[in-house]
Amino acid sequence: MSYELQAVIGPEEVLRAVAAEQPGAVVVPLRQGFALIPMTDELFDAATDGSRGDGLRFWKLPGGFEQVLADWSTAGPLGYVEAGYTGGVGTQRAALWSGGELAIGPMFVDVNEPFPAIGSPISQVLAHLGATRRRRDADEFVSVGLDRCRETDAWLEFDSQR
Repeated sequence: MSYELQAVIGPEEVLRAVAAEQPGAVVVPLRQGFALIPMTDELFDAATDGSRGDGLRFWKLPGGFEQVLADWSTAGPLGYVEAGYTGGVGTQRAALWSGGELAIGPMFVDVNEPFPAIGSPISQVLAHLGATRRRRDADEFVSVGLDRCRETDAWLEFDSQR
């Protein structure tokens, strides 16, 4: 089974405010007051400035979008996260912007590398955003509900069913 995600994550009220400025941005609520904006092809095309955008070594971060994230983070902290797994093997990338600048990361865990003791890159960003691990959940990733959809574009369909 596979899993892939590319998204901006943050407090729902922050993402709703900033999404209004960005064509193609759709806010999908998560648990604990968080939400995500899936990095769909439509959003990627609308957000890119035409540059390569791989300075932070993410797979699907549009050129120039780091500055957009920095600008958005003046309204509140937010993260950009990517995960790709097939058959239980994969990678995670995550970074956190706050106060108009890159505050943490980017952090990477590549194929066959274990997660650090403090958690996966995505869970670390979520923890810095204020997500808490519930007793029955493995980590912050599950606690906020990132396990509910297995593909980035599926979040759009999930949101329409709410």
